[in-house]
Amino acid sequence: MLGARCGLSICAAAAFFMSGLAASSAGPITLGDVSESEIRNAKPGEIIRVWPQVGGAPQNAKAYRILYRSTGLNGEPIAVSGAIIFPEGKAPRGGRPVIAWAHPTTGVVNRCAPTLLPDLSGTIAGLGEMLDRGYVIAATDYPGLGTPGMHPYLIGASEGHSVLDSVRAARELPDAKAQRRFAVWGHSQGGQAALFTGELAAEYAPELELVGVAAAAPATNLAQLFDADHTSAAGKTLTAMALLSWSKVFDIPLDSILKPGTHRAFERVARNCIQSIADLLKLEQDTNQLETHFLAANPTKVEPWASIMARNSPGKAPAGAPVFIAQGTADQIVRPDITRRFANHLCLQGTRVHMIALKGVSHSYAGFDSALAAVRWMSDRFARRPAPSNCAR
Repeated sequence: MLGARCGLSICAAAAFFMSGLAASSAGPITLGDVSESEIRNAKPGEIIRVWPQVGGAPQNAKAYRILYRSTGLNGEPIAVSGAIIFPEGKAPRGGRPVIAWAHPTTGVVNRCAPTLLPDLSGTIAGLGEMLDRGYVIAATDYPGLGTPGMHPYLIGASEGHSVLDSVRAARELPDAKAQRRFAVWGHSQGGQAALFTGELAAEYAPELELVGVAAAAPATNLAQLFDADHTSAAGKTLTAMALLSWSKVFDIPLDSILKPGTHRAFERVARNCIQSIADLLKLEQDTNQLETHFLAANPTKVEPWASIMARNSPGKAPAGAPVFIAQGTADQIVRPDITRRFANHLCLQGTRVHMIALKGVSHSYAGFDSALAAVRWMSDRFARRPAPSNCAR
């Protein structure tokens, strides 16, 4: 989900992406040199192509941009792009634990992939701390970002499969020396992706060992989040992106949900990226042209939109591991009460949940402001220390 201490503004962009990133000269992968048979014959997580990461690696680290095999929504083999980052030097005996980073909303079209940025490292919350502790970071772009096709935005299975296969891909890089033990860490949309990764891990990737799920301001109950946000500038943007994505991915006509005369402005907003100050300025201009009430019906009340939201709200399956949740008290996009209700739901399932409140923190800052606590919590899970829980007894 989109960061917004200052709304859709330069302040939000600068805070969220740290340094005002511009579009990279490296473009999305066209797959022109990758045959369908090559993708089909690869096993999930197998690396198909590898390049140096755009912009290089952090100091004392290595970074590679990769194309790897994952699984689409109908069980079909697909190619997904991402990055693998790990410390330089000799790995410890037994290899390096892996942290899978699940990124927040960047857009729904292929040019919006984080690995196309000239400073991917600056967008990964807690990266320096993770590298200092000797971890491998697997950072998926998700399907449709960096590769052909529409990104299945906020679709839990799509996100979870691509995250799990990014961990498998990290284990394919000989220099990374990645272990089978991993944690997953995500912010906003990435928080939702992290939660679904936990739910899917045991069945989809049983050879891996998930030790913990960490999420900052996660998107949980999608219908409640829509109802809380849909009239704000950020809410209109996220709604437009979701509806465009779902209409393309599930072949649903938009005429049933959009008011006449709003299609052009809707498309402009929905096809924007959220990766740079220039992106934010354009998005703010486009969003101002989109009517506050551009929907002909409430998608939480009409099909098939309502069912899509319900299916892709996490919490229906066991969490898969202990859970860490960080939530800003000033978040106007992922509301604190919605996150608290979700945490309570996990507690009732029997999950050990450690939830922290970030006083005065808005949505943009939740990932970065909680990163140190999240990395320490994940480190304790790798060390096999008992997981703390502040669930009410």
